[in-house]
Amino acid sequence: MFVDSVIITAVAGDGGNGCRSFRREAFIPRGGPDGGDGGEGGAIVLEVDRNVSDLSHLKFAPLLKARHGGHGKGGDKHGRNACEVVVKVPQGTVIYRLPDVVEGGEYRARGPRPDPERDGLPLVQDLVEEGTRFTLCRGGRGGRGNVHFKSATNRTPTEHEPGEEGQRGTFYLELKTMADFGLVGFPNAGKSTLLRAISLARPKVAPYPFTTLGPNLGTVVMKDDWQRYTVADVPGLVEGAHRGVGLGHEFLRHIERCRALIFVLDMAGSEGRDPTDDFRQLRDELKRHGRGLAEKAFLVVANKMDLPAAEVHLKVFRRRYRRKVIRISAERGDGVEDLKRALANWGQEASEAGGDAAGSR
Repeated sequence: MFVDSVIITAVAGDGGNGCRSFRREAFIPRGGPDGGDGGEGGAIVLEVDRNVSDLSHLKFAPLLKARHGGHGKGGDKHGRNACEVVVKVPQGTVIYRLPDVVEGGEYRARGPRPDPERDGLPLVQDLVEEGTRFTLCRGGRGGRGNVHFKSATNRTPTEHEPGEEGQRGTFYLELKTMADFGLVGFPNAGKSTLLRAISLARPKVAPYPFTTLGPNLGTVVMKDDWQRYTVADVPGLVEGAHRGVGLGHEFLRHIERCRALIFVLDMAGSEGRDPTDDFRQLRDELKRHGRGLAEKAFLVVANKMDLPAAEVHLKVFRRRYRRKVIRISAERGDGVEDLKRALANWGQEASEAGGDAAGSR
């Protein structure tokens, strides 16, 4: 089961208490204070690991709790420092802090899941780089023992400090896939078949809608120059996706980070569809979803060009939009190498320009 968002509660360990103690040994009068310090509480740390693909391990264990630090002891003995709790998360994990107000013991979202923009959730951290370590909750500092309070005027101090409480909070973690290109299209347009054709990814393919139930990521490698880039496939969109219709709206966040989008159109018009109208609806859904998706550079791919009606629909599409279209048949492999080369050239041009591909194609 693919999990791309989860609510977790993190509780760092409290620091150990400082000790109040005096040295009492034979033949050593007025030995003085020797109370040791308390140990540090354990911290909650998130570490980015590219071998972790989703947040499912946190869905079934949403409470992250570290141990408390050990208390100080006599003889100036320091309490044991607690170990930090390190949790692996995938690249592209975004952390938001949820309000401390709880209902029934847990946070209650106004919708099926929290919406950072709608709910005004403060951003805590965006974990992108591999190996990044972020301290989500810091452990409490250990208290000082009475040995620290000795002075010329106070030879027998009884003061000692309790350990600090560790930080704690409730957080919303959201995964946004890191990819160069994102495939966008209606169900059965052939996105998963295309991803299989251009990469070693093996998403499920079947002749019925909503075969893809979660995002898939594939790496494309050009054999001539070994250039690499990644392509993300999300479940097919349907009209009204911005209102929560279908599956694709839940996964649109996974193409928010993409450098550019690839609109995959069923140019054969299977099941009575009109590819020209499909393209208009897809653009409209991305615009309504917001978050800059409508402003991203994009490429149009005409799939299923091996079917008879495809040529007629392609002529109508070109008269309407007058833009470059790459013709392919993902199932037969026709035009796939041309598409791979076009994407490689596009990515190279964007890198040389020092940013995302400019404009739309």
